[in-house]
Amino acid sequence: MLADYIFGGNTRRQSIAMTAPVALERTSEEIAMTAPVTQTLSDGAWVVRFTMPDGYSLETLPEPNDLRVKLRTIAPARFAVIRFSGLASTASVEARTAELVAFAKERHLQMVGPASLAQYNPPWTLWFMRRNEVMIQLEN
Repeated sequence: MLADYIFGGNTRRQSIAMTAPVALERTSEEIAMTAPVTQTLSDGAWVVRFTMPDGYSLETLPEPNDLRVKLRTIAPARFAVIRFSGLASTASVEARTAELVAFAKERHLQMVGPASLAQYNPPWTLWFMRRNEVMIQLEN
């Protein structure tokens, strides 16, 4: 449903260009997106988030056709982050999350909410060249 929004499934039929080259048929203005794409497990469902570039606001982005796609402004926040390359398998994400939690606890950092997975590359990037991060929001 999020991909549908990005590929023009919105009230303006406006495609939103991603950070990697994506072959799209231009119907109107393209909006270049910034990396990363983040995923967070919340109540048994995955929440996927794209960050829109500067210069756009909730008022200037097209409305999604699918009501499950939500556009939101998110306040700035601090995160503890661990970077890793390769495939973001369940095992590798769980291992990096455990490392990050241990790091935060050693430094008495107050964690807020669940860990998120951030991915920076398109799916066709070779596995050993992929950049990923596990992020945990910290109390300000």
